[in-house]
Amino acid sequence: MMEKEVNPHFEDFIFDWLHKFYFLVGGYGSSKSYHVGLKIILKLLEEKRTALVVREVYDTHRDSTFSLLEEIIVDLGLEGKVKPMSSPMHIRFPNGSKIIFKGMDKPVKLKSINNISLIWIEECSEVKYAGFKELLGRMRHPSLPLHMILSTNPVSTANWCYKFFFKDKERFTLDDDELYRERVIILKNVYYHHSTADDNLFLPQSYIDQLDDMKTYDPDLYRVARNGRFGVNGKRVLPQFEEMAHDQVMAAIQSIRSPVKRAGMDFGFEHSYNALVRVAVDHKEKILYIYWEYYKNNMTDDRTAEEIKEFRETKELIRADSAEPKTITYFRQMKFNMQAAKKFGGSRDQYTKKIKRFKRIICSTNCPNTIEELKELTYAVDKAGEIILDKFNIDPHTFSAIWYALDDYEVADMKGYAVTVGKKSALGVR
Repeated sequence: MMEKEVNPHFEDFIFDWLHKFYFLVGGYGSSKSYHVGLKIILKLLEEKRTALVVREVYDTHRDSTFSLLEEIIVDLGLEGKVKPMSSPMHIRFPNGSKIIFKGMDKPVKLKSINNISLIWIEECSEVKYAGFKELLGRMRHPSLPLHMILSTNPVSTANWCYKFFFKDKERFTLDDDELYRERVIILKNVYYHHSTADDNLFLPQSYIDQLDDMKTYDPDLYRVARNGRFGVNGKRVLPQFEEMAHDQVMAAIQSIRSPVKRAGMDFGFEHSYNALVRVAVDHKEKILYIYWEYYKNNMTDDRTAEEIKEFRETKELIRADSAEPKTITYFRQMKFNMQAAKKFGGSRDQYTKKIKRFKRIICSTNCPNTIEELKELTYAVDKAGEIILDKFNIDPHTFSAIWYALDDYEVADMKGYAVTVGKKSALGVR
């Protein structure tokens, strides 16, 4: 018999083993990692299992998960019975159970492990989605139920763990605001758990005061650290971006007296995408509508030409990435009406500024890839934390396609100036 005082918000979680996935998200100091470690140790004392603890970088285990589990072993008075071994890092139990530690930066070492029935992915948002899928395939046992525990501080809603556990319509669709209200939700085969520093009764008030101070100088970090909530990290590039039902978008476009319609294309292959979009502009109201998209990778030019052949048939002009003259030449030979958009020093920044001048950017729900890339697109930052105006947190192919589509279109800014990208002579007061 052992007695161990725990935070009440985690008590049910510690003893629940009815589900395959356990997804814990919370703010700084909420004690989620401690209670995950305690849960695993109690399980391995109860029955013989091999547990795998994973972080993105192997060397970070020593001062985090390995050190934490050592601390819990001491707290439980199990020194001498449960034995942490530091080289290589692993923990042995008297009944034959063991905990091994791996990093996704050395994936080749995952191939040698067998009979893993329990996996803990600490800071799962740092692990790549491909690594998560690899771990799912490694979790197997002939008789024991399989369990995966994922713990993380919340990051951007663009992160794979948010998309997988909250917004994947084929798997688990859950509004994260509902989780923040309910604190614990069980959906299908997932146990969701949300926590903040308020749930850790062992924290000193001075620590909570430090978290509260973040609200005055770093609202993004405050949202993550104090409230434990997903959101947009960093400065959004297009804060005026919004979604709208497709039929409403088309009705709005049809109501424009003289809509400006354009098509633009960015090229990609293996790690990037062919992105082709159709846009319409309400020049008077300064509204940009995005109403059609094509978005695929690993496509040869001939296959792409076949899939977008409607443009060849209608002779609709496509303005495309001038960095790919060979590709543009091929499409022109295939009778597509395609021309290179302008590129010049500083064009990325200028194109971005042009798009930001629209009062509203409305995207059809028929364009899910455009929504995914642009809704929460943020600027990249340098080592000093300053934003880089022509770099982003992802490579947004649909954004590039929109740049090219509007290559020769002028947007009047709020001061009454007209801007034509790449033509200094066109700047002036209207």
